[in-house]
Amino acid sequence: MTDWSAEQYLKFEDERTRPSRDLLAQITCEDPRKVVDIGCGPGNSTELLVKRWPNASVVGIDTSAEMLRQARARLPGQTFIEANVAHWVPPETCDVLFANAIFQWVPGHLKQLQRLLAQLRAGAVLAVQIPDSLDEPAHVLMREVAHEGPWREQLSEKARVRDAVPPPAVYYDALSPICSHFQIWHTVYYHVLDSTAGVVEWVKGTGLRPFLDLLEAPEAKQFLAEYAARVAAAYPPQADGKVIFRFPRVFIVAVK
Repeated sequence: MTDWSAEQYLKFEDERTRPSRDLLAQITCEDPRKVVDIGCGPGNSTELLVKRWPNASVVGIDTSAEMLRQARARLPGQTFIEANVAHWVPPETCDVLFANAIFQWVPGHLKQLQRLLAQLRAGAVLAVQIPDSLDEPAHVLMREVAHEGPWREQLSEKARVRDAVPPPAVYYDALSPICSHFQIWHTVYYHVLDSTAGVVEWVKGTGLRPFLDLLEAPEAKQFLAEYAARVAAAYPPQADGKVIFRFPRVFIVAVK
């Protein structure tokens, strides 16, 4: 895929940061020495970690050069590293691994979570938030458009880059045997957006990227027009014209 657009992602910074706040609130580690923000993006989640633990060494990692550029500009005093979590090993001194909305992009993410948790020292924390939105209309419709349009041969397989999110019981069976304390919960956010155009703009920064990246500009424009029309029908406006964008997410806090 092409690089991420920090500008597109941050159009909904408050809404995208809210799950990070909720996840962070459930971490009881009081005085960590080393904290790593996996998939730090433009640094909005890293900023929360720095404020929560000002005496800790906080490091952000991401695969996107553009996101890291934005993060370094936002937090010039922090360390940011370009790395792929699928091949990354946490430092032995790590006390908190924080991962907001990244593991849905990591193939075989359940095994990766097992690997990372197993490598932590006793008492360290793995805190994860994973979007569980593949069955929501915004995602169902992009797959429908991909399979029904003239681009279906291009998009049918290559755009399938995300694993399905398993039920909470699967995470429990996989992770609880290697930790001393395990929490998992499911939250549904209802984001109030100005219009259905907001839904399209939201997913242009995330879920639509694998589809649009494979299309030339004229086809991408046609794809977006068809997708936007279907989104408008699936998300009817409220009485005041606003649109409610439903977004489920899974949260995990595992203490080694």
